[in-house]
Amino acid sequence: MTFLMWIICAVNVVVFLMYAYDKIMAVSDRWRVPERVLLLSALCMGATGAYLAMRIFRHKTLKPLFAISVPVMMLLQLGLLGWKVFF
Repeated sequence: MTFLMWIICAVNVVVFLMYAYDKIMAVSDRWRVPERVLLLSALCMGATGAYLAMRIFRHKTLKPLFAISVPVMMLLQLGLLGWKVFF
């Protein structure tokens, strides 16, 4: 079980860094990470990292697709992880 936890943590760190990179590129008006890639990375057990990056960097918080789907994904993923740990 601990190996799975390390993998999920690593995924969340990578997703967090992707959102941070996209914010830096947005500010400097350079090439951006496609929104589809950001959402798919959050869907692949990276929603907590995505949510933290959204809050810390104030990135994608005004887009309804992100503002709704990322927190919902995070809650579902944390619920799934909690279910896996306790059952």
